Amino acid sequence: MHVSPLVWWLTIVIAVVVLFVDLVVVGRRPHEPSRREGGVALGLFVGLAVAFGVVVWALSGQRYGTEFFAGWITEYSLSVDNLFVFLLIMGRFGVPRPLQQSALLVGIVTALVLRGVFIALGAAAIEHVSWIFFVFGLFLLWTAVSVAREGAADEPEGHDEGRLVRWIAAQVRSTDEWHGARLFVRSHGRRLVTPMFLVVLALGTTDLLFALDSIPAIYGLTEEPYLVFTANVFALMGLRQLYFLVGDLLQRLVFLSYGLAVLLAFIGVKLVLHALHANSLPFLNGGRPVAWAPDIPIWLSLAVIVGVLLVTAVASLLVDRVRGRVTGAS
Repeated sequence: MHVSPLVWWLTIVIAVVVLFVDLVVVGRRPHEPSRREGGVALGLFVGLAVAFGVVVWALSGQRYGTEFFAGWITEYSLSVDNLFVFLLIMGRFGVPRPLQQSALLVGIVTALVLRGVFIALGAAAIEHVSWIFFVFGLFLLWTAVSVAREGAADEPEGHDEGRLVRWIAAQVRSTDEWHGARLFVRSHGRRLVTPMFLVVLALGTTDLLFALDSIPAIYGLTEEPYLVFTANVFALMGLRQLYFLVGDLLQRLVFLSYGLAVLLAFIGVKLVLHALHANSLPFLNGGRPVAWAPDIPIWLSLAVIVGVLLVTAVASLLVDRVRGRVTGAS
């Protein structure tokens, strides 16, 4: 897939403009968006992603169009899991509802920047290190096991904000009072850190961990950096609105962790098989490709992704309904 520098720059500029406009609007008027406002914005972003995928399909062919949709759906599902952690962070710090929108936007912009860095590093690694797919695949398999174990654990009542956040909170002078979306304030001649600073820091460290998972996952579906970048951009757009629209629904998706674990494990296996198919390691099969290792087609990957997420959502809602009936009866 050939993408000219002009198209790259136009894509980046448009993405930055959209995020900047959102940032200015939120910065001027921090508020909790209404259901209508969130629904319209979310529908617009999803519609743009679908339209973009159709254009890619029409201009570059079925292969790249399917790769974009598979990557976008995967990244969106991982971003929804990220959103659930955001919910826990907001509850842990007691962020006022009108200020949650500002914190979310900062978290989303941070996620986009971090993913951009990892996309570039991943593209460079793929180009110069042939065995990197073994590393990506094994990392995703390990991540899948970790996610499944988290799903098997009891539901957390709060969120552990991490050692880094706790250490910084203990080292700096801070105030317990909220001052809008400000990160720092001056009181009695001293510069103090506000609770919003710690929230943003917790969101940033969470974004870093999720970026480490999401980039190998999408490189298992497409090796085109342009599709990797645009899939991530569209997956992050609209998350702020989704947060307020379906915040309660996210907590009802009790099998989300299991679904994501299966998804990551599938892509991990796909990456390992691809690495075997294109093997050049001298200690493995004499440095020759492994003939029996199949290359899973992208259409099958898309079908598995959609199927796993659909089954996960339906099973979660059914179990939640049954639990509601049992609780009501008791």
